Amino acid sequence: MNFEGVSLKKAFWRFVWPSVLAQWIFALYTMVDGMFVARGVSEVALSAVNIASPFVNFLFSVSILFAVGTSTIVAIFLGQGKHREANQANTQNLAVSGVIASVIMAAVWLCLDPLVMFLGATESTVGYVRHYILSILPFTWFFISSYTFETLVKTDGYPRFAAIAVTTGALTNCVLDYLFVMVFRWGIGGAGVATGISQMLTVFLYLKHFLGEKATIRFARPDWSFGQFCRVVKIGLSSGLTELSAGFTVFLFNHAILRYIGEQGIVSYTIIAYVNTIVVMSMVGIAQGIQPLISFYYGKGQRAACSRLLRYAVTTAVGMAGAAFLGSMAGADGMVSLFISENLESLRVYSAAVFRIFSISFLVLGFNIVGAGYFTAIERPKESLVISLGRGMVIMAAALAGCIALAGGKGIWWAPTVSETVCLGITLILVCRHIRRETATADVPHGAVTPVMDES
Repeated sequence: MNFEGVSLKKAFWRFVWPSVLAQWIFALYTMVDGMFVARGVSEVALSAVNIASPFVNFLFSVSILFAVGTSTIVAIFLGQGKHREANQANTQNLAVSGVIASVIMAAVWLCLDPLVMFLGATESTVGYVRHYILSILPFTWFFISSYTFETLVKTDGYPRFAAIAVTTGALTNCVLDYLFVMVFRWGIGGAGVATGISQMLTVFLYLKHFLGEKATIRFARPDWSFGQFCRVVKIGLSSGLTELSAGFTVFLFNHAILRYIGEQGIVSYTIIAYVNTIVVMSMVGIAQGIQPLISFYYGKGQRAACSRLLRYAVTTAVGMAGAAFLGSMAGADGMVSLFISENLESLRVYSAAVFRIFSISFLVLGFNIVGAGYFTAIERPKESLVISLGRGMVIMAAALAGCIALAGGKGIWWAPTVSETVCLGITLILVCRHIRRETATADVPHGAVTPVMDES
């Protein structure tokens, strides 16, 4: 986190691109599972991966909650020169996440069948959903810890290493998916085991970094503090909800589609959900990339640098959202053909059509995710929580109900655009109010950001 002689824009790209790449790879984990399951098992099994995905989203949401909360506190401590406190916060997080992972494993094991039915499993998919969750369950701690360590490695000043570790895990997942599903014929459970082993590998790579000589953030005897635990949860809650909202959206859509369209609609939505996850995670990558930077400069009291980083992030999100929309409109048919066989032509045509409708929401969601991430980084969790809870749960549920009431089953595919647009209005209000407050209370002029070089 030493930016002596480095322009703010260069520091921004140094952190954002590895973060976006890491998020793409995280998103590809379940997508790769789905591709191999669709080709190596059946389209019904592909639907089961989608039905089980909210459980995977839940694991990652827990991971992100503690990752963002801890890394924000660690970055602020580093900005204040408090290295011992930073190491203690890191170690306490590791211990707490281990306990929480054990509780989740026990609870899911004891309540597996009710959970499977709650997620929306049908008579034809219940066995697949059950096996997929059971194959992932033993790796719960690695799922939770992998993203936590990835975020902390970036906070430690090594975003490229974080990207390399995630890429290594993803490539391992692809190879193991091919072996377990296509060669050994372990079915849907093989896809889950492949993902779990790849998560375990990335955790070992991160541990090697933190135990090595280059690491600034290390493990230390923690000064156990319940207040700090609450602070971590308060800061990370909105980011955790952003990830959880993806699973919640899948949950809502699965139940709505089964009721108003039918089981084949689940196959269409599974493909859409994969692409939507990549787009959402791209925006999350921008938000998570700027988080340690903004928290660091916020800890140093340099508000102007925080505002400039927000401007860079919004500009990047607009460009990526436009590219995602155009790519989806042009490539919908090709994407659908990766998952649906040629003999199901009507399903392929329908899936491509609703995919294009859904993709309109890509133009808006980046503003909301980056806005929530900015408020998290400056320790304003209330604003961040309003945005995250609104876009992913409250407003989405209302938009889905309203669109179905107006247009029936077809309205399902318009609900994300309506939800994100409404949330955009809320985000703009909160950001403008924050800017006015900062302008009114600013004690340091814009030019006082002395450690940050001009763009030239």
